[in-house]
Amino acid sequence: MTATIWWTIVGCTVVTAIIKGIGPVALGGRTIPPRLTGVIALMAPALLAALVITSTFAVGDRWHVGAHTVGVAAAGVVLVRRGPVIVAVVVAVAVTAGLRAVA
Repeated sequence: MTATIWWTIVGCTVVTAIIKGIGPVALGGRTIPPRLTGVIALMAPALLAALVITSTFAVGDRWHVGAHTVGVAAAGVVLVRRGPVIVAVVVAVAVTAGLRAVA
């Protein structure tokens, strides 16, 4: 790996540590209001959803629908029907691989 990659990793590590330290310092031992706790609890799922959508519909700097999009949709169907996560992953992989083999 190049030095640029290592400096990026170090920079991300430092920024993450600073961000994690800001909360306790800013609160100073006070309790977080319940409304704010609800918002904080929903930030991780919202970020995860944004990352999934971006990786599903984007290739490079363009929007693209392809085999991977259909695979994620198939996994979504399995999850909506209350199937296990591992089955959803296997279905997504199988559908994506099958469509890429055909195309």
